[in-house]
Amino acid sequence: MDASHIGVIFDCDGTLLDSMMVWREAESALAKRAGVTLTPAETDALTSMTIPECGTFFHEQHGLGASGAEVVSMMDDLMLEFYRDRALARPGALAFVQALAARGVHLSVASSSPQAYLQAGLARCGFTPYLDAIVSVDDVGKPKRVPAVYDRARDLMGTPLATTWGVEDAVYAVRTLTGADYRTLAIYDCDLSGTVEDLRAAAERFITSFEDLDVDTFLGWN
Repeated sequence: MDASHIGVIFDCDGTLLDSMMVWREAESALAKRAGVTLTPAETDALTSMTIPECGTFFHEQHGLGASGAEVVSMMDDLMLEFYRDRALARPGALAFVQALAARGVHLSVASSSPQAYLQAGLARCGFTPYLDAIVSVDDVGKPKRVPAVYDRARDLMGTPLATTWGVEDAVYAVRTLTGADYRTLAIYDCDLSGTVEDLRAAAERFITSFEDLDVDTFLGWN
């Protein structure tokens, strides 16, 4: 099958990389430095924030650091070591990406993480050679609550909207993709990002692991 008209835009954290818990750990570490305990509502809100928004949140709401930018610097110190030295791919993710690339599918990443994190983690786990583009919300200046980061990735792949998939573990991001007429594949990671029930309801297709999806089945959906 000629699949060169198909594009797949992967989220990074919680989708390709098993990294969501380190984000929760970083948020807890920042809260501890600020001397506060995050409420469930604050934890939920942080899930959809960009890094600069997180910095602003901790500075303005909890008085951490001299500025939001200083909080971002604190986060960089906590996170870069993880992505460079400890990040791991989710089971089956690299094999699925390699199989798609071998069939001519265009592949990219669109993420809320900064480019430095993405470049380090994706290279460490072996994904980089298969990607047409790696796009951060920082590159478009808009969060995943709007589709700009996905649109940039699709433009760089050169694939039609009708045959471009977004693969996400966060239910709010799946809803953004659906609202922008992308095809959607949700993958479960943790309830903080989206419950199984919510992800199933929001996405066109749903899996719990890349190990449960072979490339022929995916291509058959197209």
